[in-house]
Amino acid sequence: MLNISNVIERHLKQLLAESRAGYIEIRRNVLAEHFSCVPSQINYVLATRFSVESGFVVESRRGGGGYVRIIKVPLDDQLGLLVQVCELVGSSISEQGARGIIRRLLEEGLISSRESALMLAVVNRDIWRLTLPARDQIRANILKAMLMAVLQGNCGRQHEG
Repeated sequence: MLNISNVIERHLKQLLAESRAGYIEIRRNVLAEHFSCVPSQINYVLATRFSVESGFVVESRRGGGGYVRIIKVPLDDQLGLLVQVCELVGSSISEQGARGIIRRLLEEGLISSRESALMLAVVNRDIWRLTLPARDQIRANILKAMLMAVLQGNCGRQHEG
């Protein structure tokens, strides 16, 4: 059985997929009532499942007419993709951030499930016997190297013939 966070995430992604505008606007309280949960559960889902690393921008407006806008940020053309993703990784990245990037690339069909599984295994904090910030810096370097190897190959295949 799916947990409530997964159900909420799936619902929001379905709404985004159906949106012609490329974004949706929701009210936390209305969504919380719909799923019979507390608004903080909605906040948790927004923070963990709709991050920049996962390819989303979440804007919030508080007050009586307040809303949350979720925008799916499109990945640019294939040639700029590598630069864009490497900039997103930066010089240091957390495990959660790396997982978000890998998940987004898999969802977009830019990497295979096998490539995703290998990358997820390597970015896992349990294999690193280092302290912060070195762990996040090395994770970023390795993730960028893996992404360059995989995405350069994919970009080349997609632009051939």
